[in-house]
Amino acid sequence: MSLIPEVKCRRCGERFSSLRSRCPNCGTRRVTQSSRTPSATPGTVGGTASYERAASNTRWQMIFGLILVVAVILAVIVMVSTSLNATDVSVKPNKPAATAPTVTPEQPSVEPVPTPTPTPPPTVEVLQIRFGENECTDFTTYPGQVLTFNAYVSPLTITDKVKWSSDDKDEEYFTLTVDPDDGNKVSFECLKYSETPLKMYAELFGKKVECVVRIARA
Repeated sequence: MSLIPEVKCRRCGERFSSLRSRCPNCGTRRVTQSSRTPSATPGTVGGTASYERAASNTRWQMIFGLILVVAVILAVIVMVSTSLNATDVSVKPNKPAATAPTVTPEQPSVEPVPTPTPTPPPTVEVLQIRFGENECTDFTTYPGQVLTFNAYVSPLTITDKVKWSSDDKDEEYFTLTVDPDDGNKVSFECLKYSETPLKMYAELFGKKVECVVRIARA
């Protein structure tokens, strides 16, 4: 163990002998801590004039503080009393002056407009999903195949277009794209293999037909 104590450089943190006046690493001058004890001020020494003046100032500060607290409490009490008195005062509403009765002129009687009888929807006698000219109720396809189907409606006087749908709600296995120029025509595109058969539907005026879709492996 070294008999000469070491000090720590206040700049780089290097420890070196206390006999050195500068750090051997960075050259920073070592500062010697003063061991002197500060002398007491006159205000803290009992029996002196400064001590008496300090005690007197402390008493006056306490008295002023108490006066200030009492003034604040009185001001709060006055404000609360004033608000309570204002709340208790009730103002009677003025009685409205009497007005002459209003005479409503007689309105001419208006005959109600008859409600038109809604026209019943036409009756669909035949509704088929067709591939070409042949009715299609069950077919087999594979991923990547694109087919076109159309709906046959009878009687031919019905001009409304069918509604296409399927039980593949998320379009995971196939998609149906309705022709923008002919709503009775739809493009079928197979996307991927399905272990279980699926269905697509055509519906018009309450009549609904279905076609089974079987998707084989490519």
